[in-house]
Amino acid sequence: MINFLLSFNRHGKVRLNRWFVPISNRDKKKITSDAISTVISRKKGMCNIVEYKEYKLVYKRYASLYFLAAIDEEDNELITLEIIHRLVQILDEYFGNVCELDIIYGMQEAYMIIDELIISGELLDSSKKSISRAVHKMNEKEREEQLMEVKNDY
Repeated sequence: MINFLLSFNRHGKVRLNRWFVPISNRDKKKITSDAISTVISRKKGMCNIVEYKEYKLVYKRYASLYFLAAIDEEDNELITLEIIHRLVQILDEYFGNVCELDIIYGMQEAYMIIDELIISGELLDSSKKSISRAVHKMNEKEREEQLMEVKNDY
C-alpha cells in the first residue's frame, strides 16, 4: 500500500502531497521533511529505494521534480516505480511535457489525476486514456457549472 505520495523540487519545496493514511499534521510535516532531506542528499547513481522507519521510500527524479511514494515494507518497489512512472506519463500527456510550473498552476488537475490513478493507497486504474478522459470530463463539467452560474447571475 502506498502510504503517501510527494512531489518536490531540488530545493525541497513540496509541490504535491497526498496522504492515504491518517496521520497528524505535525507528524506529516516531520515525515515529509525527513523524507525529502533523505532523498535530496542521495547521490545520482544511488538506488531509488530507501528504508525509512516503517516505510520504504521509492522515488524517481524527472527533470527538476522528484516523485516519491512511501510504501509498506512488504510491498514491491518495482511496481511502485512503475506507478510513479505512469503518473508522470499521464501528467506529461495532460500538460504536454509536464514541468514544475504546470503542477503549480494546474494543481487541481494534478490532484485529480492522482485521485483517478490511486485510491486509498492502491492502484485503481493504470490506463492513461481512461484517466485522461475522466479528468477532461471533470474539467468540462466544471466549465459548464461556471457558465451556468454566470448565466444565472444575469
